[in-house]
Amino acid sequence: MQDDETTDTTDTTRAATGAAADVPSARSRNGRPGAPTVPAAVARPALLVLRAARTESAIYGVVLVSALIAVGWEDDTDLEVLLFTLGATGVFWLAHVYAGTIAREEGPESGRPRWRAILAAARRSAVDSSRMLLAMVLPTAFLGMAALGWIDEYVAYYIALWVGVLVLAVIGWWTAARRGGPWGWRILSALVTASLGLLVIWLSSLVH
Repeated sequence: MQDDETTDTTDTTRAATGAAADVPSARSRNGRPGAPTVPAAVARPALLVLRAARTESAIYGVVLVSALIAVGWEDDTDLEVLLFTLGATGVFWLAHVYAGTIAREEGPESGRPRWRAILAAARRSAVDSSRMLLAMVLPTAFLGMAALGWIDEYVAYYIALWVGVLVLAVIGWWTAARRGGPWGWRILSALVTASLGLLVIWLSSLVH
């Protein structure tokens, strides 16, 4: 997993420097390059978010958060669902950090004192699994708005429940688009990715 995360981080860095080049810049009437277009300004942050979401820990986080929200149907208010989701996701994240720390701890051949090796392993594990927390942003934002009374609780709950499936669909679409697939293939990829994700979310909610 660490190698995959490192590869995605490298890809993200490259994307940050080259995303604007994929979108044509605006041109003045005389044909000379003009100011960057709005799509070019949006492309870089959007691509960075997609790169971060298309990682093992982030996708696991999407499935986990959606399953926890589904389980939260038994709670009375969206505030209770929000607190339950935040608490449970935090516990799962700590479990991943703990497991990663043990797996990544360097042996005596590193020449470091053990406490330094443990801290270094914990830091790497926390960074690698931090994208799991990224999956909470959109669902908890809607639950939070409902808790504040800004939107209806039922509307917010169902948006928070289905936004994870939408994220998986976008990832499936983008993956097919990166390979140069036609529109039909992109739609099929989005539907298959979202459907499989929905199945896993449903199974996870039964377990929890």
